[in-house]
Amino acid sequence: MNVAVAGAIAVWLGGWWLNTRLARGNRRGAARLLPPLVFGVTLLVFWELIVRGLNVSPVLLPAPSGIAARIATSGSVLREDVVQTFFKGALSGYVIGCGAAFLTGVLVDRVPFLRRGLLPVGNFVAALPIVGMAPIMVMWFGFDWQSKAAVVVLMVFFPMLVNTVLGLAAADPMQRDLMRTYAASEWQVLFNLRLPSAAPFLFNGLKICTTLALIGAIVAEFFGSPTRGMGFRISTEVGRLALDMVWAEIAVAAAVGSAFYGVVALIERSATFWHPTQRA
Repeated sequence: MNVAVAGAIAVWLGGWWLNTRLARGNRRGAARLLPPLVFGVTLLVFWELIVRGLNVSPVLLPAPSGIAARIATSGSVLREDVVQTFFKGALSGYVIGCGAAFLTGVLVDRVPFLRRGLLPVGNFVAALPIVGMAPIMVMWFGFDWQSKAAVVVLMVFFPMLVNTVLGLAAADPMQRDLMRTYAASEWQVLFNLRLPSAAPFLFNGLKICTTLALIGAIVAEFFGSPTRGMGFRISTEVGRLALDMVWAEIAVAAAVGSAFYGVVALIERSATFWHPTQRA
């Protein structure tokens, strides 16, 4: 066993011991970030030492330092890929798909026939494989971001629809009866009672769709895109055996997806501060 491998084992055991002690305390605020931060740093150092100690080929697994160097030298390319994949494809499809699903969910809640007829169809659409639908969307909408947004709409529509329908049904029946005794109209009941009660469900659907949107846009780019985008770059660089660039794209995609999820979670915390889960 060489020094690097022994150091990797020591770092892993030390990080495990430190994280175990950090996780025992009831930490609040920024201190809650210490356990995941320690785990992340431990994992990266362990990865670096193992790759160097075992002389792993960069084609198989590049070291984190090599990936970081690639990110530093390819910043303009990565920014262009993020704009193409996330802001044009994933975000536009996310807004269109979630917005359409919310409006459809309100309509389904009002019309029982649609609940019995539309939800099974939505379940069927959600089960369609993305690798089969992406080429069709490319043929219909072209090679640019519009076809990627269409794939994202298909992926996020049904999860958001289900959460909307379940959320609108979550209002307490006694509260609804009380609103009717006050002669409240259906729209007043919807906006003043049912939508606030549905807010946790709605944000749960929005958070689920953040990851689905980015994954859908990246996978869709494998089947046709202009000469930019995360999916295009990954498929191209794999063919050139430039695995450091592939891992750089993966790291940037993970960071963008986590930031997107975090923004939605912060909006949820501000909008549903009154909910018991947020107060806790």
